[in-house]
Amino acid sequence: MTPTTPPTSSPTSSPTSSPMSQQDFLVHSGIEVVTLEIWLDRQWILPDRTAGDPRFTAMDLARARLIRDLIRDFGVNDEGVGVILHLTDQLYDLRRALTALRDAQAAP
Repeated sequence: MTPTTPPTSSPTSSPTSSPMSQQDFLVHSGIEVVTLEIWLDRQWILPDRTAGDPRFTAMDLARARLIRDLIRDFGVNDEGVGVILHLTDQLYDLRRALTALRDAQAAP
């Protein structure tokens, strides 16, 4: 099982909408650096690395909280987390495609 720690921020606290540093991300996600490194190696979280140091978005934070909760609260193993993330990504891709199709049909 992947090591995790309890969240250090309240569930209602939210980061700014601008990209976060790794340290801010760790504080808001409630995970340890070793856990983040494992998740990055597994490509469960894909921060922007174009400027050198990784920069994390609110979407990355939501994904980290989901992973943390799946492991800690539901006991999902690593293979299960990978499957759930893959299905979640497919769901969001499908929703984007349906929205684009709907918008294209609504255009004159």
